[in-house]
Amino acid sequence: MTLKLNPEAKAIYRSIREEVKRRLVLPGSEALLRRFEPTSDGEEILRRQEYLRKNLPRIKPELREQIPKVRPVKFRRDFLHDRILIVDESELERAQSLGLCEVSTDPEGSEEYPLVLSTVGYGIEVELTPSQIAPELYIMPLWENRETLEALSRIGELMGEGSVAEEILRKLEGLKEVMEKRKLLDGLEELVAEKECKLNEEIAEKLEKFSLTLSGKDLLDFLGELKAGNYEAIFRHFGEVEGEILDLINKTENELSKKFGITVELFSREELYPVAVPPEKIEMLRTELERELKVELYIRSREVLERIMPLLSRLREELGRVQELDFLLAVKELMEGFSFPELWEGGVAFVNGQHLFIENPQPVSYVVGKKPAEFPVPGAEKVRDERVVILTGANSGGKTSLLELITQITLLAHMGFPVPAEMAWVEPLDELFFFRRKRSVYGAGAFETALRSFVRALRGKSRKLILIDEFEAITEPGAAVKIIGELLKVAHEKGFYVVIVSHLGEDLREELPFARVDGIEAKGLDEGLNLIVDRQPVFGKLGRSTPELIVERLAKKRRGKEKEIFERVLRAFREE
Repeated sequence: MTLKLNPEAKAIYRSIREEVKRRLVLPGSEALLRRFEPTSDGEEILRRQEYLRKNLPRIKPELREQIPKVRPVKFRRDFLHDRILIVDESELERAQSLGLCEVSTDPEGSEEYPLVLSTVGYGIEVELTPSQIAPELYIMPLWENRETLEALSRIGELMGEGSVAEEILRKLEGLKEVMEKRKLLDGLEELVAEKECKLNEEIAEKLEKFSLTLSGKDLLDFLGELKAGNYEAIFRHFGEVEGEILDLINKTENELSKKFGITVELFSREELYPVAVPPEKIEMLRTELERELKVELYIRSREVLERIMPLLSRLREELGRVQELDFLLAVKELMEGFSFPELWEGGVAFVNGQHLFIENPQPVSYVVGKKPAEFPVPGAEKVRDERVVILTGANSGGKTSLLELITQITLLAHMGFPVPAEMAWVEPLDELFFFRRKRSVYGAGAFETALRSFVRALRGKSRKLILIDEFEAITEPGAAVKIIGELLKVAHEKGFYVVIVSHLGEDLREELPFARVDGIEAKGLDEGLNLIVDRQPVFGKLGRSTPELIVERLAKKRRGKEKEIFERVLRAFREE
């Protein structure tokens, strides 16, 4: 049973939702917030309270650092073009329905595929399951989301629940070697260019040293042998440096072979300086490496997946649980210091409530309906069981803010959330109406629209709270007393809870003996002639008028004839 709200009450509800949503960081967490829509079902409210009472104390601030690191781990079922599955004729239809890779009953023509999988003894034998045919579709998302797994492990530690993520991370270490090779393959051109540059530098150094050995007496001896036609000396000198260059080339290729796990031959043995690797050789190496790595990745992935497959269902649960923790953390951050309201049959009451959207608000205590026995506010002994309350007092004294606070507390209570007050009592309602004063709309049209809205709110006999902000602003004061008076009588007869802000408190008190009139007091002027306003309403007392204090301030500030006029107006107030 959803709590029925009018548009202004819905606007406040949306503001509360936005405050929670603003603190959520994971996709999907907002779905949990939708489970807490305001309800009229008291048992459901209590269930929600019990859930939050149990879980909120366990939420630690350190989770704020870990939760944003968690990303969805999606186990894809993509179409793979690097493998072919050879099956028996009887298995063909089922194999094709998996939609994982090319399927054939004929081994002929499979040479172009790096991976040939089979259920009939040709190639790598597999079963007809996605985990056997394409284990990478499970493993690669886990490898790419290691930061998520590390965050899950830390979250499990913070919550005292542990996590399978830690064990999955250990098993994934078996992929480290092949993944490092894949990383090298991604930067193959850069790696070969680096090796090529280094090799040329080393060859140049060898040649420079060789030229230095042909100086002085050695150079004269070498030229003498050359003049005598002794060519063996030439080959002896050049053969030594050529052997050294070939050693450098072999060393470089051995290093690359060790890195990639295959025999690498890139450099020419004919043109020894400068060495250069043709692009086509790099592409040939890339093709060979890709084929080798696809096979190696498949085999390693299958081995690892066999070990971690039993853990994946628990991992999915943990990922879903993190969305729940994200939601709980957002609620706790917004509602730190709030208290859970007691459900009762007596209206709405709260102690030291604080407006959600006002910075450093003055705490306010208030009662609409019965006064709880534990209500510890001085002056509240005047409160009986008044379901209709007229709130009067100073302009800018906080009357509208109090209506908003009552709405906020009522909504949060019906959501099952704690409320911004030290203590609170809320009766489960069926309908909540908040009629906000609209400063910019006047005239017969506005009056008619407002009147129709108020009358609609008075229909039926369900449990209702109706909050009205200065109805008289859209009609004449005399007419307003009559209209408001009759509307409040209807509300009283039906047992609805009503708080109406009005400057017609004196007149309405005479018209409605069953209503309580409360006042927000403007106590006077401070040394700077600024208004002193106590935003805590005084129960059962008409609020002092702000205009009187403004006239007093002007009388003290002005001089001469203006001062005399303001003093005369002030005397008129006080004579009343």
